[in-house]
Amino acid sequence: MVDWEEINRTEDEDKLRKAKLWLFQENVRLQNERKELDDLNRRILQEKKRLKEENLFFDKKLEILQDGFRKLDEDRQTLERQRRELARERTSYAQNQIKSVSGTVMEETVRTLFRGTNNPLALRKRYRDLVKIFHPDNLFGDEELVQMINREYIRRKKEEA
Repeated sequence: MVDWEEINRTEDEDKLRKAKLWLFQENVRLQNERKELDDLNRRILQEKKRLKEENLFFDKKLEILQDGFRKLDEDRQTLERQRRELARERTSYAQNQIKSVSGTVMEETVRTLFRGTNNPLALRKRYRDLVKIFHPDNLFGDEELVQMINREYIRRKKEEA
């Protein structure tokens, strides 16, 4: 370290020149370091700005991906709903085909169930027994069959009258 008090007291030109040179060199060194610090600060600010832009870009990409996943999920749900509707329509179509073919078979079966009922008492007893067996509230009940039984009972009742 330089003792400035001693240099001020001495009148030696050589020491003053050396002190001035040292001050000049130190001033130049400090200016250079200030420039380097300014450059570093500028680079740091640029990096912060770049990072901020990258974060914004990343957030936008993430939002786009999340929106895409949301749309995919909606499409998946729509597809699943359509698949269930198609399965329901296939089942309904198959049942209607079976009913149209088996409708005549069912009517023939119902006529067979009432075969041998020659008087009104036997007809009424057979009707009650059949309704008890095939009522829709029973475990193996069938509403359509009960309706056919009702129609056949009414038809036979009219024939007897």
